[in-house]
Amino acid sequence: MFTGIVEELGEIVAVEQLPNAARLTVRGPLVVSDAKHGDSIAVNGVCLTVVETTEDTFTVDVVDESLQRSSLDKIHEGDRVNLERAMAAGQRLGGHIVQGHVDGVGLFLEHNDGGLTKFAIPASLSRYLVRKGSVTIDGISLTVVDVTDDTFSVALIPTTLELTTMGRRQPGDRVNIEVDVLAKYVERLATPHLAALKASHEEVR
Repeated sequence: MFTGIVEELGEIVAVEQLPNAARLTVRGPLVVSDAKHGDSIAVNGVCLTVVETTEDTFTVDVVDESLQRSSLDKIHEGDRVNLERAMAAGQRLGGHIVQGHVDGVGLFLEHNDGGLTKFAIPASLSRYLVRKGSVTIDGISLTVVDVTDDTFSVALIPTTLELTTMGRRQPGDRVNIEVDVLAKYVERLATPHLAALKASHEEVR
């Protein structure tokens, strides 16, 4: 589990293609300082398991499922990535509950002078977004300012632009989107009840 508060801007130093997977080596002196085999680190919002470490790098394997659902399928050596270690019990929850399970890929559209940044999002995910609700973009916990059927916007402070990949994004760049897990649970629990209610109304007619 993560908070969506990025700890470090890392760098991809190697990409190795494996059968049905990719192996990434990432430079991140801060997050690797106490990392060991089996630990979880979010890379651009994707929860990955550490398999090897050096003094300033860690290596992770990304399976096909994660590659297909995220922007990591197009990652290259030299790319910068947002890094966050798994949340420790008892620490402050500065962002919101983030699983590191990417729901889909959106597109960076524009950043205007008023500080709003706009993204395109699949319609299948936009229903989980609400104004003032939480969303995770490339592992960054952010608050939704506005949402339509296929776009949403967030306000980015200068610190976020400086310390994460958001300050380097260009129109058309792909970003990882994780919606609030609570919204998905609510939908799952409510769907049967709504269907039953609809059926009862039709019987009355």
